[in-house]
Amino acid sequence: MTAASDLKLLWPTPLLQRELPGHAAVNAGLLDLFARHRQQVPGPPGNVYSSSDDLLARYSDPHLQALFAFVSQAVFDVASRVNAAAWAALPAARLRMEVVGAWFQVQNRYGFHDIHTHGNCSWSGVYYVQIDDEALRARHPHLGARNGVTRFYGPLWSLLGGAYQDLGNVYLQQGTFDVQPSAGTLIVFPSWLNHKAMPYDGEQDRVIVSFNAQVHGAAGDRAAGYGFG
Repeated sequence: MTAASDLKLLWPTPLLQRELPGHAAVNAGLLDLFARHRQQVPGPPGNVYSSSDDLLARYSDPHLQALFAFVSQAVFDVASRVNAAAWAALPAARLRMEVVGAWFQVQNRYGFHDIHTHGNCSWSGVYYVQIDDEALRARHPHLGARNGVTRFYGPLWSLLGGAYQDLGNVYLQQGTFDVQPSAGTLIVFPSWLNHKAMPYDGEQDRVIVSFNAQVHGAAGDRAAGYGFG
């Protein structure tokens, strides 16, 4: 019998899901802020509205500040856990998490956001402000259980189209993962991970806040000597 340590599961994909305490009041304030924003900055006709990514620079709003205090802690938590070994080797230097872009999006009447990744950051995320509950969404006659979900595409997704399949590689065949959105829930994920907002049709608009974040050291971003073995 071989020891469990002889198996290495390489290159995992971290995904953090966390609920904001007291989110009802925060979400109500965000919805009011976003409604006022849309009156001042109307978007083009369509089923999806996206603001610019300067929400934090544009507004000094207590509900937005409460959300991003929560976001900052969540991003730092997941980054510190997956980078524990590398960060332990750093000199005693402070690390700071910086949100480099934050925006909101409103979606309904089969509106969707196609497959994409996020640049200029190491971590990205989505916070659900408002959406119909899961049971109501699932009763949709055409969209069913996929109504309004966030779909993530695994890093092997592009390889599966031509992949040979037998019972030895069944573990590869689940190429996607769907997150059922719920008001007050935050998802943090690596910026390189392909994802999509699936088509949504509901009684309430699907309203989210998205963001991009970076983590830097006081002395820069060089953790150790760079090089190739």
